Amino acid sequence: MSNTEVPVSSISEVPDAPVPSQTDSPETQQVPPKLEREDNQNKDETAELLARLEEANKLLEADEKSLVSLNVAPSPTPSHSRKGSGSSVVSTTSSNSHYSNQQSTEEADSNTATGNVWEIWGKLVNDWDNAKKKTSLIKELVRRGIPHHFRGLAWQLLLGVHDSPHKQLYVEYLKQTSPSEKLIRRDIARTFPDHDFFKEKDGLGQESLFNVMKAYSLHDREVGYCQGSGFIVGLLLMQMPEEEAFAVLVKLMQDYRLRELFKPSMAELGLCMYKLECLIQELLPDMYLHFQSQGFHTSMYASSWFLTLFATSFSLSLSCRVMDLFISEGMDVIFRLGIAILQTSQEEILSMDMEGMLQHFPKTMFSQYEGNPDRLFNTAFAVKYSAKKMKKIEKEYTALKSKENEEQIELRRLRTENRLLRQRIEALEKESASLADRLIQYQVTRAQEAEETYALKNNLSTTKQKLVDTTRKLEEANTLIGDIKHRTSSITSASSLDEDEAQTVIQHLQEELIALRLKDADTDSLVKELRTKIKELEETNLQLQKAPSNDVQHLQEELIAVKLREAEANLSLKEMKHKVYDLESQWEDYIVKSNEDPSSPKDKNSNKHEIRQLQEEVMSVKIKETACMSELKETKQKVMEFETQNHICTNQIRRMDEENKTLKSQIEIHEAQEKDLGSQIKDLSRKLDNLEAQRKEESMMMRIRDAEQAQSLAELKRKIAELEIQKEELLTADRLDAKDGSQDLANQIYDLQDEVCQIDACGSSALSDPSVYCS
Repeated sequence: MSNTEVPVSSISEVPDAPVPSQTDSPETQQVPPKLEREDNQNKDETAELLARLEEANKLLEADEKSLVSLNVAPSPTPSHSRKGSGSSVVSTTSSNSHYSNQQSTEEADSNTATGNVWEIWGKLVNDWDNAKKKTSLIKELVRRGIPHHFRGLAWQLLLGVHDSPHKQLYVEYLKQTSPSEKLIRRDIARTFPDHDFFKEKDGLGQESLFNVMKAYSLHDREVGYCQGSGFIVGLLLMQMPEEEAFAVLVKLMQDYRLRELFKPSMAELGLCMYKLECLIQELLPDMYLHFQSQGFHTSMYASSWFLTLFATSFSLSLSCRVMDLFISEGMDVIFRLGIAILQTSQEEILSMDMEGMLQHFPKTMFSQYEGNPDRLFNTAFAVKYSAKKMKKIEKEYTALKSKENEEQIELRRLRTENRLLRQRIEALEKESASLADRLIQYQVTRAQEAEETYALKNNLSTTKQKLVDTTRKLEEANTLIGDIKHRTSSITSASSLDEDEAQTVIQHLQEELIALRLKDADTDSLVKELRTKIKELEETNLQLQKAPSNDVQHLQEELIAVKLREAEANLSLKEMKHKVYDLESQWEDYIVKSNEDPSSPKDKNSNKHEIRQLQEEVMSVKIKETACMSELKETKQKVMEFETQNHICTNQIRRMDEENKTLKSQIEIHEAQEKDLGSQIKDLSRKLDNLEAQRKEESMMMRIRDAEQAQSLAELKRKIAELEIQKEELLTADRLDAKDGSQDLANQIYDLQDEVCQIDACGSSALSDPSVYCS
């Protein structure tokens, strides 16, 4: 028999294996003789098949060159360009592996063993509907290793995806665009970078890997794309075409809980780490203590074991065998292999420190199993692994996580409340600071206004005193003017009054009169200004007496509104706490009822998985509901705070508008007063001009009257002098007549004539200039 790849058509030519009529664990109590003979015959054939398979495996292991077919590069095929989503629709149509199964002539010795293995698996694959009932036989065959040429088809049959509807969906997904395409393209070159099938950039391997990863990211949008899943897809693509690899990937993700590992929260990965740590603590206590002393946590070395199913640790042949066992037995195999790896390397690991273990785990620890892989797998199959204990550990982990989640939720709630309270305290502090500032400003303005009022009162009192003094002085001036008029009248009537004294007295009186009139006008204007200032101060005082009460009232209203909103928020938070407490009580009641359910053990075992899933879904839904409700309450509280701030701002704007209106009205009043004062100033200036003109006219008239009076006075003096001369002449003539002394009379006559000449000269000068004084 040749060593080339066996097509499906050749598998169908293999003689059918006899199909047993019963399963491995018959439930009938009485077996007919015919059925008993058939059962014995099936057992004999099964034992014979197992023996032949074991011999074939030994021969294959003895010939190391027969394993080269696992690492042969694929034959050259047309490559694809990955320019867009639409160009990635092309997929391969091979029904088995991408490997070209070229083998050398040196493998002729193992042809017989390979033929026996192919014959066994050919019978199983050809009559799979009956063969899948032999679960123990298939499990044993898978543990011994699936032949490479049957591996792709065997995986599909074991998973039941050979007629999956996901193959048709795959083509539709390739026509769409995924949001994770950039991440997938970035990580493609990191998936099996040394393998020939995936080494070429934009080659067939990278193209197929990109297509399958993109299709699954569209199929399961919750998981999307996770970095470790590329190695699992790469293993599948080495055994089957893209459509079948996609169907197998969907089955593994859904039924083997791989999608729980690859979710963004990676909750399942934490559970796996916890289970593995518990197994190490139970089965390898010395190593557990060593890890604890060195601070070497399980997630530091075992995360890739579960995310890639050892694809990044083992060689390709061992990775394929791990995938065989994972498909057959599930996640338990990964735990068994992890314990087996640690158990076989326990002595080396216990002698290493933290740095040595970090270097030993990813590099040198897995190379020791390449020459003798059965040692590792036999050790893994011999590990004491209890499914019940693992379920118990899972319950403990779920309880711990739920408690941690509750604590985190409570902590998050407390942090939120603390943040909201801090914000509220800051807002209240700002409001109190603003109120204190406003109060201080109000007190300062009141003090300033009191000082201004006090100063104005002092000015008013001084002005009143000045007014009293001015009125008194005015009365004295009036009496003085009356006296002066009386004196002037008496002076003008009396010819003996001196002219210069009268003129100086008149001039002083005129100056005093003008000064008194100016002081009177200044006093009137000052009195008017003080009266207007007094009115303004009284108005401002009334406004200030009214304003504080309004501001205090508004602030009290705002504080009442804030307290009401705070009370509503506290009430809503209490309701939320009550709902959470009700959910916890319901969950505890449900657990008690489920534990006290008197159903049969058979029903419990059959429905345990479904009950667990339903419990997890119910808890996740309720937790999401509580989270949504808490977020809704927080948003409502924020809305209430925003409404409060809006209300405060509207009140402030309203008060500012009222203040602006009052200021505008005051400005208008001041403008009107300014206009009135301007008109008054114009009137006063006009009156002052008129008074100045009148004063000038009166001064001119006074000068004219003075000149006239001086002229009349000079005429009177001249007449008096002439009369005196005539009198003297008459007296002289009488004396001359009476006396004989002629000489004396002649001298007197000469003297009198001289005096007459002087009087004439003085009279002529007085007519020309009245201010000249003649003695």
